[in-house]
Amino acid sequence: MPAIQSQATVRCPWCQPGAGQPDPEYIRYHDEEWGVPLRLDDALFELLILEGAQAGLSWRTVLHKRQGYRDAFCGQGAKVLDPLLVARLGEVDVERLKADARIIRNRQKIAAAIGNARAHLAVVETFGSFDAYLWRFVEGRPVQNAWSEPHHVPARTPVSDALSKDLLARGFKFVGPTIVYAYMQAAGLVNDHLTACFRHAELGER
Repeated sequence: MPAIQSQATVRCPWCQPGAGQPDPEYIRYHDEEWGVPLRLDDALFELLILEGAQAGLSWRTVLHKRQGYRDAFCGQGAKVLDPLLVARLGEVDVERLKADARIIRNRQKIAAAIGNARAHLAVVETFGSFDAYLWRFVEGRPVQNAWSEPHHVPARTPVSDALSKDLLARGFKFVGPTIVYAYMQAAGLVNDHLTACFRHAELGER
């Protein structure tokens, strides 16, 4: 975990408050999680569901509902979205979750989370782990980019296109190329911190 940074620390602009008040949780997520290579299957599953839930919304909104997703889908106090538990949910649960303000109450996204849990388990059965399946798209190591400006960062790449196509073929939903690239950034398959950001060099050492 990186050391606590001073207010003078340079970060990626997307986590900065702009004209509003700083969001400590959002900044902590940038400093400690975003872009860190993620290898645990349950955590990779959770992140994929949250990235899909973000479609049409801000990541800040979804991040603040992360524990709500864990509690609503897996039980109060759950530490992560467990695909085994989510895969067991049915139509009655979809109706229940549609009324739960702790999550994004969109029927398609809720149904997709359940369907994606089942697809995730099928991938694990085929490849041994979701980690093994996912990381082969970048040959097992994070892609180290060197973007100096936010507008240089792509919204999708040939790799995210390929991963999206493969996920869709395996029955996953809300995994278009743009969502998948955001997922790759968050899960550390690519290091897309700007070069001026203090985390770029730290993650480049991995």
